[in-house]
Amino acid sequence: MKAKTTLHFYAKSTKANAKGLFPIYVRLTVEGKRFEYSSKKFIEPTKWSNELSRMKGNSEEARSINSLLDFTKNQINEIQFELLKDNITLNIEEFKNRLLGTKERERMLIPIFKEHNSKIKELLGIEYAPGTLERYETSLKHTSNFLFWKYNITDINIDKIDHAFITDYEFYLRTVRKCANNTAVKYIKNFNKIIKLCLANDWLDKNPFANYKSKVKEVERVYLSEGEIQNIINKDFKTERLSLVRDIFLFSCFTGLAYIDVKNLTKSHISYGIDGEKWIFTHRQKTESASKIPILPVTQMIIDKYENHPQCLNEDKLLPILSNQKMNAYLKEIAAVCEIEKELTFHIARHTFATTVTLTNGVPIESVSKMLGHKNLRTTQHYAKVLDRKVSEDMKILKDKFVFKETPIKKSGVL
Repeated sequence: MKAKTTLHFYAKSTKANAKGLFPIYVRLTVEGKRFEYSSKKFIEPTKWSNELSRMKGNSEEARSINSLLDFTKNQINEIQFELLKDNITLNIEEFKNRLLGTKERERMLIPIFKEHNSKIKELLGIEYAPGTLERYETSLKHTSNFLFWKYNITDINIDKIDHAFITDYEFYLRTVRKCANNTAVKYIKNFNKIIKLCLANDWLDKNPFANYKSKVKEVERVYLSEGEIQNIINKDFKTERLSLVRDIFLFSCFTGLAYIDVKNLTKSHISYGIDGEKWIFTHRQKTESASKIPILPVTQMIIDKYENHPQCLNEDKLLPILSNQKMNAYLKEIAAVCEIEKELTFHIARHTFATTVTLTNGVPIESVSKMLGHKNLRTTQHYAKVLDRKVSEDMKILKDKFVFKETPIKKSGVL
């Protein structure tokens, strides 16, 4: 809603000079809050019209003063237009800063953040994915809410952002917003990018993040066991809706592709690989890394099943995938029907491919990393850490190498 603003010019009798002339004052009111300042022009009281808020007559002096008042009115209107255009809340401080020329000396956080997000929006599909823009828009919202919660303001000069500001912001995310550790760290990381932008442009002399430390806690990734996968495969769903969601979820389990990458697949992404067999050749939208995945028999069965589906034919899609929200909602139904005691989401399919389907079955971690489209092998190693079964199997091989029928250790009574 547009803020209520009023402008009033008046001759201030209480500030009369030695010659008895009254100074002309400018009074701006925004949402009931006033800001007054002198125009530095003086006038004889009898020459001022209180009704018109202007100097009487058509003398050269009257034309000069009234012209200045018109200029001031236009200046305030222009400032109001700029604030509305930049989606900045109208308040008396914003008007005051810009009227007094402090805007050039100050750089405010929210416009910088908004400009950053605007550039990401312009580069969607070129350098950034929609999810990236969504995360930064959420970060901007949290930042704005924090400013109001902590300081009761809508914006802040970037020079005032210090170490205490960062730690208070983190406290706000963890307590008021109830963010988990890793979520809070990610929002702070997004905010840090804005600060780095300011530093790169020499708008800040000191880095408020210099002595700040945060740590992402390793989260145990949920994945399906071989038995749970088989249970989903064998289940005869009575509705086409759940059958479709099951098939596409299994497709991801046996390819490792994330939801958005499955959604973007077309028939042109399938070609013959180095072994003469069919492969999927695509790029992850999140990282733009190449993913090259051999097509397993179960994967091919799913592709063949939906080859002539109307959505696939009309929209040039490999599979008729639903929205991510609907997929996750229906996967909860599938988990209940299959008696799977896990919160089933579409992304669990990717974890399942990395663990149960590949690493557990002896596929080298380097190959798994390449198929997942990871830029760094360390990312893939997180999956290897959770495989107790793989550790057990590897250690069994080692145990078999150290089996002795009779040893001096055993004879000594130690064993």
